[in-house]
Amino acid sequence: MSRKNACGFRALLALLCGCLLATARADDGIAPLLQQADAYRLAEKNALVDVEVDVLRHGEVDKQRQYAVYVKPGRRSLVVMKTPIEIGQKVLMLGEQFWLLMPDTQRPLRITASQKLLGEAAVGDVASLTWSEDYDGTLAGEEAIDGRPCLHLSLQARRPVTYSRIELWLDKASREPVKADFFVGSDKRAKEARFELSHLAGRRRVTRMVLIDNLQAGKQTVVRYLAFREHQLGDESFNPAALVRRVAVE
Repeated sequence: MSRKNACGFRALLALLCGCLLATARADDGIAPLLQQADAYRLAEKNALVDVEVDVLRHGEVDKQRQYAVYVKPGRRSLVVMKTPIEIGQKVLMLGEQFWLLMPDTQRPLRITASQKLLGEAAVGDVASLTWSEDYDGTLAGEEAIDGRPCLHLSLQARRPVTYSRIELWLDKASREPVKADFFVGSDKRAKEARFELSHLAGRRRVTRMVLIDNLQAGKQTVVRYLAFREHQLGDESFNPAALVRRVAVE
């Protein structure tokens, strides 16, 4: 993976619900709904998540990568590249700051959450993002997506994150994410996402996310969350200096 493309981590989406078509800030009652929705895709407080990312061109796999994502409270995440051609590369997230370590460098490089990991998967798509903490929202209406009655939420970022705005559709009954449109700072739609859920590690979760490229017809990026398990990685691994020391991780 080139240095330009070898980044990515922090994830996407935001959820909530309401009965009336009214404007509301997250702290006015939408926050609890976003917290409920967060539970469908966020890992446990201390966890290790196995992630696989495929780039598809006209339905055929063009590239495939594997990642181990370590999650810790306090908005801390560490992505370890597992594919042989990327061995030695790591991405660290501390709050809103990101670092990349390449095997041939002596110090981590500062990167942004929007830099690409692979295909359409950005840093913010693969790691941990709490919708209830990062977005305020309004209920834009109700509509059916693929025959499912959904709530349409319009979300605005309250801090610098991967996407400045998200249009999100949640299943009206379960609050599960169904579809999302992601917008960057220029208010340009960057990509569309579709979500699939199943039971994994004891509860219902988002286990597959399909990112559709709005600019290149026939190109999709599929992010699969293969395993979630509790894992206590020491605090020493969550600092830039530890990347250089190549702290041992699984």
